[in-house]
Amino acid sequence: MQRRSIKPFRAILLLGLGLGLGATAALARDAALLERGKYLMNGVVACGNCHIARGEQGQPLFEKGLSGGMVFDEPVFKAVAPNITPDPETGIGKWTDAQLAKAIREGVRPDKSIIGPPMPIEMYRHISDQDLAALIAYLRDQPPMRNAVAKSTYAMPLPPSYGPALASVAAPSVKDKVKTGEYLARIGHCMECHTPRSPQGRLEMDKLGAGGQTFKGPWGESVARNLSSHANGLKDWTDAQISKAIRDGVDRQGKPYKPPMGYGFYRSIKDEDMAALIAYLRSLSPMP
Repeated sequence: MQRRSIKPFRAILLLGLGLGLGATAALARDAALLERGKYLMNGVVACGNCHIARGEQGQPLFEKGLSGGMVFDEPVFKAVAPNITPDPETGIGKWTDAQLAKAIREGVRPDKSIIGPPMPIEMYRHISDQDLAALIAYLRDQPPMRNAVAKSTYAMPLPPSYGPALASVAAPSVKDKVKTGEYLARIGHCMECHTPRSPQGRLEMDKLGAGGQTFKGPWGESVARNLSSHANGLKDWTDAQISKAIRDGVDRQGKPYKPPMGYGFYRSIKDEDMAALIAYLRSLSPMP
């Protein structure tokens, strides 16, 4: 009788161990996803460069987190970075993961309205499913901050959509350094600033990386430099000089660049990702 009674006990014990191991594995996956989201957010994607609340002189108010308010005053739009903390009234607290994903990658809010520039939706359409989930996990993990911001206004027509609905997006193979660099440059929206815009505010993709956009702010004016392989661009720069410019915000002579480039975020980019980014920049066609 004793030996027969052990069997159900053993089955229950094994079931419990299986459930425990499954829960542990799930927690490990969640932790890894959150860690990836943290790396992306505080590195190459640098959402905080626009969405961190700012003071009167443009200084980041880190204690207010990603509660928005930064103003982008351009000839064809006056955009205000929204609150993307989990606050239910002024942020994204009531949005589902699917709604967040559609807003980030397709530029469509839950109310079906279209998100306009400078949110780089054309670039974010390339975010892989895994990285998108990681970014959403990070946003969910942030403290909610109540901060109502003004709506953006546009003197230019917004597109009805940025393309067809996306079912699934895969990341490139890490074995292909240039493709990996292109992927990182896209989700880091490098070309959103470093590509000229037409008078209608659209990126001139046939001049990818040629620079020339002017950004006004408390710092005065700054002009996005040429990132192509042209002599006016990065042709004569070493990899170390490019890396230092991206991470530290200084030119080859050590002179500081002006904002709005997110140097404080980019210094967190891992060496292997920086090498891939540089390989991609080297591959750009020369643009005068």
